Amino acid sequence: MHLALATLLNRMDSAALASTSVIKWGAPVPAFGDLSSCLVATVGLNPSNREFVDDAGQELCNADRRFHTLSSLGLSAWSDADTRHLQLILRSCCTYFQNNPYDRWFKKLDQIVCGTAASFYADLYPACHLDLIPYATSAKWMDLDQRERTVLLDASGDALGLLLRDSPVRVVILNGKTVVQQFQYITGTVLDEKEMPAWSLPRESGNNISGFAYMGNIHQLAGVRLNRDILVLGYNHNIQSSFGVTTEAIRAIRDWVAEYSCGVLR
Repeated sequence: MHLALATLLNRMDSAALASTSVIKWGAPVPAFGDLSSCLVATVGLNPSNREFVDDAGQELCNADRRFHTLSSLGLSAWSDADTRHLQLILRSCCTYFQNNPYDRWFKKLDQIVCGTAASFYADLYPACHLDLIPYATSAKWMDLDQRERTVLLDASGDALGLLLRDSPVRVVILNGKTVVQQFQYITGTVLDEKEMPAWSLPRESGNNISGFAYMGNIHQLAGVRLNRDILVLGYNHNIQSSFGVTTEAIRAIRDWVAEYSCGVLR
């Protein structure tokens, strides 16, 4: 991850990112977990601001800290970071799930991941999490305008390609419809879409929310050749949604992931 991290740090002071709501004092997050030992990776949009701040919006410190910042590294600018600083940032990524993970988000996603026999919290068969945009923003993705979303995707899509290329990952799981849409944008790939009745979410109004599965293979990402095919599996539901994804739907998605990933991971 060293090359990808160096690339991401160099872009922190770019004119493109300067016009966005990226948390400039927070380090890029190339991966949650040790990417070098994972065959399975989930993919989201970008790191939550809660990886860096508490309920009051104050920087996490000491035992509560999850990732490094300019302050924690004693830096005035990311351009001053040297090899030692990069190693500290990478260590915080690799040991994320052994320290203070944002369990309220990751525990739910792990219920899907376990269909592959891997887990974010396992030592023997670990999984990791990647983001399309490895920069945390002060505003949620849905609150960003289209210009900012495009700037962020264009500024970081190749980094995801570099990370996957230099990893052993064989299966990627896309967490939610927006991730699926943006993943297709940066890869130029159209995934196969299939309606899944067992994933339908009931609503009192009677207008149930349909479930959809997405599947395909990629061998390049944002111009980066991966040197192998990677199986991509996705679903449209937001697992962490406060609107509620049923236990039955989560189990059905988990079983579908298990069915299609087993041949690749065997």
